[in-house]
Amino acid sequence: MADVKEQMTHALEQLKQQRDELQVQLHLAKADAKDEWARLENEWEETKTKLEAAKEEAGKTAESVGTALGLAIDELKKGYERLRSRL
Repeated sequence: MADVKEQMTHALEQLKQQRDELQVQLHLAKADAKDEWARLENEWEETKTKLEAAKEEAGKTAESVGTALGLAIDELKKGYERLRSRL
């Protein structure tokens, strides 16, 4: 009977340790996700401003503006995908 109690106690201790470790990892993942979101929000604001300016300049230098904005949009998409995969 004592062996069963010891096994149960040991199993509970192991589960508690695993739970505590996961809780720390989850907390760190949330912090990383928040940091990534803040970075992406800055990129979003910059890209949005560029897109609004590009509307005004459309036709003047459409090709070079389009290329630069395409790269910025692609970077945002990749960032959102990275963040989504972390959640």
